[in-house]
Amino acid sequence: MPKKILSGIVVSDKPDKTITVIVERKYQHPIFKKVIKSKKKYSVHDKDNKYKNGDKVSIIECKPYSKTKKFEVLGEIK
Repeated sequence: MPKKILSGIVVSDKPDKTITVIVERKYQHPIFKKVIKSKKKYSVHDKDNKYKNGDKVSIIECKPYSKTKKFEVLGEIK
């Protein structure tokens, strides 16, 4: 199965080698047909402590680094 690649915005960079990325997606409700926005936060491994709040990044699924960290940074989106 291919690995998930998501893009989002960094909202926290306080822990060492970890950033929190918020990913927003839009989908249509199956019955009401209204477009709904949903957000989800991911803990992401950032080995160089390179990314700061407000950066747009793409993340990829990887082996678990901890209980909650299952993604790592691919790179910054310009």
